[in-house]
Amino acid sequence: IPLVQFNSIQTVLRKGGQLEQFWRNNAQYYGKVSIGTPPQTFSVILDTGSADFWIPSKYCMNEACLKHNQFESFLSHSYQHGGRQFSLRYGTGHLMGICSKEVVQISNISIEAQDFGESLLEPGNTFVSAHFDGVLGLAYPNLSVMDAVPVFDNMMRQNLVEEPVFSFFLNRDGTKDGGELIFGGIDHSLYRGPMHWIPVSRKMYWQIPLENVKIQGQIVACKNGCEAIVDSGTSLITGPLLDIKKLQAKIGAVPSSSGEFLVDCRRLSSLPSISFSIRQKEFTLTPKQYIIKGPANFLITIALYFRSSTCYIMAVFVSLWQENSRNEALCFSGFQSLDLIFNEGPLWILGDVL
Repeated sequence: IPLVQFNSIQTVLRKGGQLEQFWRNNAQYYGKVSIGTPPQTFSVILDTGSADFWIPSKYCMNEACLKHNQFESFLSHSYQHGGRQFSLRYGTGHLMGICSKEVVQISNISIEAQDFGESLLEPGNTFVSAHFDGVLGLAYPNLSVMDAVPVFDNMMRQNLVEEPVFSFFLNRDGTKDGGELIFGGIDHSLYRGPMHWIPVSRKMYWQIPLENVKIQGQIVACKNGCEAIVDSGTSLITGPLLDIKKLQAKIGAVPSSSGEFLVDCRRLSSLPSISFSIRQKEFTLTPKQYIIKGPANFLITIALYFRSSTCYIMAVFVSLWQENSRNEALCFSGFQSLDLIFNEGPLWILGDVL
């Protein structure tokens, strides 16, 4: 499935003459899927940080729904009404809807009787300015809020993929060609060197052990080892507050009035690289990779949702606010504090920065 990078913010910045200052890696990657017979097409976040698949229903009257493509169940011959309700609680409100089943087409793969959610209520502003219609979760079934069979699990059950593997290639050159998601294999032409396989430590998220975080060979975070989530639906790298504060101090990042951490753009060439040690292999980020360059009216927010005591990371949004009239570039740290405590201890989120 081809991936596309959002460009509507780029269009806004181009009009303001700020395009060259924009974050080249953008906020999210999305893909196109079709649902129903005849097919109706939607843009969805392909999210390894959640397990459910949902899109807005035609019966949803909230602004967030009306500004996006909405599923018209009454037009589909293959629609199966499930009847069960679901609810996702966000920091700014609830998303509520009903569970259903449909034929789902992803590229050349057709999945029968796929569980999905139709949102009927999307209050608040969480999704109003989102550049996608819904979310297609790729985590383990245990993480499903709807108690549904996730899309990739259904592909495997229906023998629609050659191997029980999916792989992402994320393109960061700022074009609409955002890369690709391959179901059932790996395109070995898209990388160099050996493939490093890491065992999953807990089958809910794609959760793995993280040994430590280093700057110039010195451990600065996760000193005694910790756990991390590999999350394609999050654009930043997040970690415990104290660890992230140390890391921000090491790169000279200072907090802004809106909570993001900023660095002096003139210092980018002198900033250190940061390494994440995972199964005795160091994955190193350069300043160009972990610094987000954007205009002065650039805002980064994280959306979370909850089920009982469990927190699910869904997405990071990048948006613009209008109060700041300065027209200068700012450089944001790609690290953000987020205290997620599970049985294994604090969790890091390894988003698209890594």
